[in-house]
Amino acid sequence: MPKEHANWSPYDNNGGTCVAIAGADYCVIAADTRMSTGYSILTREYSKICKLADKSFMASSGFQADVKALQKVLSSRHLIYQHQHNKQMSCPAMAQLLSNTLYYKRFFPYYAFNVLGGLDSEGKGCVFTYDAVGSYERVGYSAQGSGATLITPFLDNQLKSPSPLLLPAKDAVTPLSEAEAIDLVKTCFSSATERDIYTGDSVEIIILNAKGVRHESEPLRKD
Repeated sequence: MPKEHANWSPYDNNGGTCVAIAGADYCVIAADTRMSTGYSILTREYSKICKLADKSFMASSGFQADVKALQKVLSSRHLIYQHQHNKQMSCPAMAQLLSNTLYYKRFFPYYAFNVLGGLDSEGKGCVFTYDAVGSYERVGYSAQGSGATLITPFLDNQLKSPSPLLLPAKDAVTPLSEAEAIDLVKTCFSSATERDIYTGDSVEIIILNAKGVRHESEPLRKD
């Protein structure tokens, strides 16, 4: 093998941070818009959030080429589902589809770290968090990406999610109101931006509730 190819990798890490919080009747999904490689910023206006169905949104960090490929597969599978069942997938069904899709590629994985957020059939907020090979869990809140190690302890402190080992099982949804959850997400990102060079520029926030979908944006540090 020629020496210049010895360190070649099929993967890159384009950085960025994703956060989702589930409430009693809402779900907040947020991600920053910076896409980097190494010490270079490729773009400051890249959306990491993808609409999979009317009540399901996925935020992804990692290698954005793999993320795009994953989004295309999920989109085509969802289209087939709609033709066969004459309805859209629920958020928990989409969560299982995403898990199966990631696990199918476990020997050459999509280098994508995903958070799926939306509303379930009862109108409750739901958040599903994943690793790269499809292991997933329904949680009250989650963070993924380059700033996740900074944001997760803060969310643990503020939201105190019940242990999944408790019996009887406690509801994972957070006690905050929708407005409080949005403010918390903005605080998370402004804090992570100070410490993580791969998170910044602006944060894109999507809020799902019974009324529909709402988009918000908040500027972050540009340096």
